[in-house]
Amino acid sequence: MKALVRDGHYANLNEAIKDAFRTLLNVRPELKTSAVIELYKEGEISMGKAAEMVGVSTIEFKDILVSRGIRREVGSRSKKELDEGVELINKLRK
Repeated sequence: MKALVRDGHYANLNEAIKDAFRTLLNVRPELKTSAVIELYKEGEISMGKAAEMVGVSTIEFKDILVSRGIRREVGSRSKKELDEGVELINKLRK
């Protein structure tokens, strides 16, 4: 990688690594799907965003989750999260 930067193919090592990672995910789409599922499971992205990132409809993404034995989260995970959500909605209404 450093040789490619030195030869001027990339501005810096970070740019080269990002390009390599993008290429890996394009060549191995199952890795991209796995990464997106992890982001979804951790609550970092919505189901709609996850489906968009994988390139499928929301219904197809739900089917992918089912095929991998992953239960879809519905609603808040705790009372605290629910209270925080209500508080945020109230702030946004003002």
